[in-house]
Amino acid sequence: MNSDKNRIAELESKVIRLEAIIEKLLDKIEDLTHRKNSRNSSVAPSKDENRPLKNQSLRTKSGKKVGGQPGHEGTTLEMVGDPDQTIDYKPGFCNCCGNDLTNAPEELLLKRQVVDIPVIFPKYTEHRTFKKTCSCGHQNKSVFPENIRTSISYGANIQATIAYMHTRQYLPFERMSEFFKDVCNLPISQGTICNLLNGFALKAQPAYDLIAKKVWNEKVVGTDETGIKVNGKNNWFWTWQSKLSTFVVFSKNRGIATIETNFPQGFQNAVLVHDCWTSHFHTQCKTHQLCIAHLLRELIFLEQRFKSNWAKNFKGLLYDALKLKGDLNQEKYQDPHTERDRIKIALEILLENPLPENQKKLRAFHKRMIKHKEYILTFLYHFHVPADNNASERAIRNVKVKQKVSGQFKT
Repeated sequence: MNSDKNRIAELESKVIRLEAIIEKLLDKIEDLTHRKNSRNSSVAPSKDENRPLKNQSLRTKSGKKVGGQPGHEGTTLEMVGDPDQTIDYKPGFCNCCGNDLTNAPEELLLKRQVVDIPVIFPKYTEHRTFKKTCSCGHQNKSVFPENIRTSISYGANIQATIAYMHTRQYLPFERMSEFFKDVCNLPISQGTICNLLNGFALKAQPAYDLIAKKVWNEKVVGTDETGIKVNGKNNWFWTWQSKLSTFVVFSKNRGIATIETNFPQGFQNAVLVHDCWTSHFHTQCKTHQLCIAHLLRELIFLEQRFKSNWAKNFKGLLYDALKLKGDLNQEKYQDPHTERDRIKIALEILLENPLPENQKKLRAFHKRMIKHKEYILTFLYHFHVPADNNASERAIRNVKVKQKVSGQFKT
């Protein structure tokens, strides 16, 4: 009898252990089945393992036809009225009787143009100074222009091309050196390219400081940060931007220290738009606006992962708010508005709803929204405040493009 009881107790214990394992495995299966991607989270599109078959873009249908819209100006290659070179093709003899047509009357039949660029060769300009002796006996010496300081140097066009190819086309030093050798017939070392770019950086510093000052004075400021490889190690680029100015800075950390170093006084007169990263909440500002696009992607994931009606309803509420934003004109923001009040009340009710204990990710999102609920609908009360932080993401996206082309940054 005792052996049977022991056997039963052993089996019950085993069942409990197996149930715990099964629960963990089911959670793992759910995680793998509903993995985050660029459609339902902030994961970059390049990291998507497989593209979703169904279009899950956050954009809703506009009702417009596909393609160019009325008023859109197209571009095409057009002929010019004064070509640099003209080549004439005239018949020399008659195709019928063979007579010479050199002195026969002629008229223009057709014309076609080909646009091309000339083969590039370096142009060497020698600058010389002289001395002249006056009748009074004084020797007068001419001087070189300020920008000509060595026996031979690279001209302004070459320097500008290097700056353009590095900062706009994101070419690494080796490929720039290769371009000048193969295309321009001019060898330039990678070290020279680096020195020229450092010189440009020093010249640009006053403008850089002015941009930071302009952003600091704005009423609406968007901010974002992105990880980047510098000398093979993880670092960060930050951006703060407004409608007219964008300030980008390199940092070795993603914390509040970067904000305090660049904007120690914060943005006391501005609404700060961001993606809910903790450091941004430590920035002094008038108020915050959470990026609705980020919230929608999270809600899409939570709806897929947990089949959650709560997430679905929250998503619908945000879409209603976005629609209202598009319908409001500047004068209506200061007036009482029934639809805006309805959305605000609906948000309060949603956040008061309890969620299942076993849905930890959903509950974590719910808890975060309760904590920052006053920053979700800020854009409905300020005309110039956007609903999302997409402008900041666009402002810093070039950093990622640079890394994809060059591999990494180097110091």
